[in-house]
Amino acid sequence: MVVNSQEDSLTSYLSLANDDAISLIKKKEYNQKAFSIIINQPNDSMNKVNLFKVANRYYNMNNWKGYKETVYLVLENSISSKDLENMAKGYTYLGDYYSSQAISDSAFMYYSKAEKMYRPLRDNYNLAKTLLNKALLQYNEGDFSGSEIEAFSALRVIKGEKASEVLYDSNNLLGIVYNEREEYDKAIEFHTKALASINDTLIPAVFQSKATSLNNLGFVYQNMNKHKQAKSYFQDGLRQEKLKNDKPFIYAMLLDNLAYSKFKLKEWDQLPDLFYKSLRLRDSLQLTAGIITNKIHLAEYFAYKKDTIKALKFSNEALIIARNSKNYRNVLASLKQLAVIEPQKAADYTKQYIHINDSLQKAERKMGNKFTRIEYETDQIKSENTDLVEQNRNLVYIFSGLAILGLFIFVIKTQKAKNRELLFKQQQQKANEEIYNLMISQQNTIEGIRIKEKKRVAQELHDGVLGRMFGIRMNLDSLNKIHDGTAVEKRNNYLKELKSIEQDIREISHDLNREKSELINNFVAILDNLLEEQKKTFKPKLFTSIDRTIKWELLSNSIKINLYRIIQESLQNINKYAEANTIKVELKKIEDDLFLTISDDGNGFDVNKSKKGIGLQNIQSRTIECNGTVDIKSKKGNGTIITIAVPFENKQILT
Repeated sequence: MVVNSQEDSLTSYLSLANDDAISLIKKKEYNQKAFSIIINQPNDSMNKVNLFKVANRYYNMNNWKGYKETVYLVLENSISSKDLENMAKGYTYLGDYYSSQAISDSAFMYYSKAEKMYRPLRDNYNLAKTLLNKALLQYNEGDFSGSEIEAFSALRVIKGEKASEVLYDSNNLLGIVYNEREEYDKAIEFHTKALASINDTLIPAVFQSKATSLNNLGFVYQNMNKHKQAKSYFQDGLRQEKLKNDKPFIYAMLLDNLAYSKFKLKEWDQLPDLFYKSLRLRDSLQLTAGIITNKIHLAEYFAYKKDTIKALKFSNEALIIARNSKNYRNVLASLKQLAVIEPQKAADYTKQYIHINDSLQKAERKMGNKFTRIEYETDQIKSENTDLVEQNRNLVYIFSGLAILGLFIFVIKTQKAKNRELLFKQQQQKANEEIYNLMISQQNTIEGIRIKEKKRVAQELHDGVLGRMFGIRMNLDSLNKIHDGTAVEKRNNYLKELKSIEQDIREISHDLNREKSELINNFVAILDNLLEEQKKTFKPKLFTSIDRTIKWELLSNSIKINLYRIIQESLQNINKYAEANTIKVELKKIEDDLFLTISDDGNGFDVNKSKKGIGLQNIQSRTIECNGTVDIKSKKGNGTIITIAVPFENKQILT
């Protein structure tokens, strides 16, 4: 048997480059020698395998430049030879590189490219691992919904296959995601599934996985303030064999969590020694995030023990480390702790907390949107892959044609449905205007009769009663010529009384005949009826402010109907869901715009996460019909404010 000396050297160099017993410089030299041999070999499957081995060794040495250059080379070779399997592997390696450099959007892009390659290859195991990598990226960037979707996709891909490692990691990640979203029952469910999926033959470090799951389960119960259950899980995790030596970072985490639960249970034995033991271990391992958490826990412990000096020391240290490492979630935790320890500075800490929290939420939303855009853009790779699989071209054409035909039919049906919906809306609008016009007509008829009756009464008083009273006064006045002291006195008294009656009747006549400038038009009267019904029927106190100086008759009936319906819809939503104590409705005109503001102090909701119900959709569509804008501000527990601005084209409303 002839031994190929070059192949023998390559194997030796690769082995030495992975030997932890020699120095990092020597390992790098051996890896470079292996690369020099591989680069001169033909571009075949074995060449790519060896290049990936070189890349792996660079990865283990944290030599990111060498790792990146090697992966780009093997990817270029794979593309030139149309090697789909190694192309997918190359994209995965690039995803790992950018993930290690904390460049999440680039990492997500390459993982997405790898995903699109693995699907036609039906490589379910690597596809599931890639989906899981995407889910981890999304979780780290605060995109919990996206992470949840990708983790479930990974579980669907490996369903029925022997892939306990992926099964464990997916369930474990789902448990962590639900814990972050405070859905604790679901978190416990998936952490329990992760623990049950551990298989001694398929998962190498069983003790590590068990300790991790036990810690995570304990952490969920800790967040639920069930510290007795949490403590038992942490203690079970610490009992796992080899944990302290082989996975000291998990061991340190369990120590810290156990100490915190014992503190919450007021079990003072081993405290604060457990905290310090965990902190020393994390310091030795340079685990920044763990060190911050440890110091925050120590600050809380000493604050409870009234040792303000130590509490401030650990809180400030945690804040400094968190800021230097740009760990903004721990910055928030440190600020929150400092506000408790130093109440005199609570306002300043709270201001910083709000500012950082708002910035963090904006960054998370931005990254979530970026992930979505990358997902969309990488879908184009599907069409590129079909060119590499020539034997499926005709089948793709057939399916594409059927899809287009189905899409065409769907578009036609959708358009017909939209036309029917539009016709229905037009008919509904017309019916609403007719109903409103009938209401206006009825109000006008009643108002006309009322005014006519007022004028009749005024005329009757003026021409009839006042005339007769005036005659009596004249007759009595003529009797004054009779010089009888008693008679004169009586006549003067009668005259005074008659003059008083005459003045009263004259004032009544003038009041009845005068047009009051403050009379409200019919629209406001109808609106007042709605608001009065709200006050009588429902519990919340209603405060209203309606500008009654506006000439509503110059506003089109269509806008009046929509404004009335918007107020009606908003009140219904508040009555159903808000559990509010007070409601405010304000309708005013500023320059050429009419502003409607409806606010309540009820439950509120998350405007960004909540799905818009039919009520909110109706409000938006009606505002659009008025060429207006709507702004909805709400937070859970802080009520809701709806502000609608309707423009008045050609100055339809004048004051």
